[in-house]
Amino acid sequence: MKNIFTLMALIGLLSMANAQTTTMENTRRIATRGYAEKEVTPDIIYLSISLREYYEKGNVKKKVTIDKLEKELFDAAMKYGVKKEDFTVQNIYSYNVRDEEKKKTDELLQGRQYRIKVTNLNNLNPMMAELDAEGLQSTSVGGYDHSQKREIEKQLKTTAVKDARANAEILAAADSEQVGQLIMINDNSNLNWNDIMPQPRAYAMAAKTASADAIGGTAESLNLEVRPIKLTCNIDAVFEIK
Repeated sequence: MKNIFTLMALIGLLSMANAQTTTMENTRRIATRGYAEKEVTPDIIYLSISLREYYEKGNVKKKVTIDKLEKELFDAAMKYGVKKEDFTVQNIYSYNVRDEEKKKTDELLQGRQYRIKVTNLNNLNPMMAELDAEGLQSTSVGGYDHSQKREIEKQLKTTAVKDARANAEILAAADSEQVGQLIMINDNSNLNWNDIMPQPRAYAMAAKTASADAIGGTAESLNLEVRPIKLTCNIDAVFEIK
């Protein structure tokens, strides 16, 4: 008996599905596309910073350790508003140092790469100015983001759906028809922020050399220019014609 009830329920579901398919096929409908765009300036930067140990003025007895350099970077980041969880180590490596007297490379110094999420771009250069320039190997922008990303995406998709209806109404009105309810919608948007971000405008900050230091040279400041980007959203929609 239980198997009979199960079979009857399955037949009922299939009948309903077929009825809905038939209704969909017989419905007078119109298909359109909706579009929306918005210019946005990123307000979050993911900064990649590499530090490395070095000898003060080439004196092998006066090594500036990676732990000291890391503490300077960490303290500067915390001072200028970076959250502790937004300061992470990306990579650890070592490299050889050439001893000009011994003419061989038998000393390994340590280096580390960090990823820092910066949400206040005005604090970026002051933060970098507090670092030991000679221990700073390089900096680069690893990515951009926006604090209101989800809200921006929601606004774009809402606007795109409204645009699709407006386009459907224009087409329907051309034949003295009216647009009814939305039957189907397909979101074609690909709002991958890292894929559509502009090229980073950050230039590597080289560690100052002993010779540059002797003539009063300093490391380059971080030249950063964040430009607006254009986000686009498009959807396909099918509406009923009354």
